[in-house]
Amino acid sequence: MRRTFSQAGIFLVSFLLAFSPLAGSASSISYLNESQMFTERDWLQVVDLSGAETITVADGTDVRITSSGTYVLTGSAREMTVCVEAGKEDKIQLVFDSLTIANTDAACIYVQSADKVFINLAGDSALSVTGEFRKAGKADAVIYSEQDLVLNGIASLAVASSKSGIFCKDDLKITGGSYTIQAAETCIEANDSIRISGGDFMLTAGTDGLHADHGTDDTLGFIYISGGTFIIEAEDDGIHALSVLQNDGGTIHIRAWEGIEATVILITGGALEISASDDGINAGRKSSAYTPSVTFTGGSVTIIMGQGDTDGVDSNGDIIMSGGTVKVIGSHPFDYDGTARLSGGTLIVNGEQMSEIPDQLTNTPDGWGGWRQQP
Repeated sequence: MRRTFSQAGIFLVSFLLAFSPLAGSASSISYLNESQMFTERDWLQVVDLSGAETITVADGTDVRITSSGTYVLTGSAREMTVCVEAGKEDKIQLVFDSLTIANTDAACIYVQSADKVFINLAGDSALSVTGEFRKAGKADAVIYSEQDLVLNGIASLAVASSKSGIFCKDDLKITGGSYTIQAAETCIEANDSIRISGGDFMLTAGTDGLHADHGTDDTLGFIYISGGTFIIEAEDDGIHALSVLQNDGGTIHIRAWEGIEATVILITGGALEISASDDGINAGRKSSAYTPSVTFTGGSVTIIMGQGDTDGVDSNGDIIMSGGTVKVIGSHPFDYDGTARLSGGTLIVNGEQMSEIPDQLTNTPDGWGGWRQQP
């Protein structure tokens, strides 16, 4: 559950092709830049339907989309899949307009080939898979995409899955819409990245709420959040990233075994409330490309830990706080293998404001929560 933070030069080079980190002082540094996370089209919540083709789904009849265009999907059906099998240069716009698909053993939406696919929520819709997926390890999510995928809109989408809810092998972006996802495994998962700038999310997961893990490229598998409202109930991690987890905004409530886990965790804004049975925030050695660290420069974080050998903030590297408000409630508030620096913001542990970040491994028992600051 732990790894190492690479030097700044390696960090910048590794991410340069994907985004441009922002340079700045310790209180303003930001590794990911929102303006380079999304395109203007990603943020469009209402789609121009002029020239769109309307498709009414039917029981037992798959829909195949093979060329660029805007396709309005509507109606209610069972045992069918919308399959996107377009060219490498084709951009596909799917519009869910009161769409309901209920399957037992196959994905409701399967994107096999395209340049990029947009799913817009124009009318409240629902997708579900209730049985064992026909092809284990292949298209084993209600929405499964092998290409870049964007979700947005002004309506709601309910997803129920006997395995995963939404899975993308490339970059998954969500900029709007309302999502209620119940999954036996992961609710929202991507290989390259998950990027969220807006939307309302109610996620109930048998494993992780949000999960990004490339598997072969340690510089990918990152999660970026700049907005949205989240209620996450997860049996394992609320939010899990292989490399970097950066939170710039939004309101996030997590109840999970472990709240947030990544190699590099950067909190610059937003409001997070974490109730964890194990660690609240854990910067572990997930990616060999970076050294673990947890950095707070803004926003507010409240962590309530479970009993036993649990940590509020656990870093296999450094913990740095230069801004924001962090409140930790529990017997083991901090654990770090590197150094801890508190230069700004407000840190409160079990109701007491701290002037430095305590380390449970070097402190001795005291009246509050079993530990005290170093003298």
